[in-house]
Amino acid sequence: MKKIYAVIGLGRFGSSIAETLAAAGHEVLVVDSDEVRVQEISKALIHAVVADSTDKIVLKSLGIRNFDVVIVAIGQNVQASVLTTLLLKELGVKYVVARADRFLHGKMLEKVGADRVVFPERDMGKRVAHNLMSTNVIDYFEVAPDLGIIEVKVPCQFVNASLIHSNLRQAYGITVLAIRRKDQFLLSPNPEERFLEGDQLILVGESESLQRFEAKYTDQ
Repeated sequence: MKKIYAVIGLGRFGSSIAETLAAAGHEVLVVDSDEVRVQEISKALIHAVVADSTDKIVLKSLGIRNFDVVIVAIGQNVQASVLTTLLLKELGVKYVVARADRFLHGKMLEKVGADRVVFPERDMGKRVAHNLMSTNVIDYFEVAPDLGIIEVKVPCQFVNASLIHSNLRQAYGITVLAIRRKDQFLLSPNPEERFLEGDQLILVGESESLQRFEAKYTDQ
């Protein structure tokens, strides 16, 4: 089942998360006080509103508590970031991810209830979005604008199947770079290698192909 997301703050980081989630077919609401930013992103996203996220009445009117995940991507304005996070938790939002630029900022966000704090330098927007979309996606790296690498738990459908019979390359254009198996790391695995329960697969492919694979084989 797909989740519904809200992204508050449309700088480079917030826009990247919002666009990635929307491209994967998720319902996304974006909120920013800057009308120009909202108009720009509304070309790619259906739900985009100009609003002050530090106003509790405004947040309530948006039905913010009904969203599965809210990402507070506000950048330099620490006061607005912390206050927004606090209000979201007071309104009953189940899971709040908040951006921090500095260690102290992150600690403040944790104190007011952020469920997860991310740092843009360490957690690129697309990487965070892919991790949020599926509990099976362990990590995501963007190699180039249209090429990515993901690490996923082996889907139950593939357990005991061989690499060649998984048909990943033919069906999705995805290559298995390696298999992480307990203390082993099988690089360029043999086509006859069988996937075992608990394996973690490192896959490379075009972003669109990886998204199709995630949609079919990983938990939403």
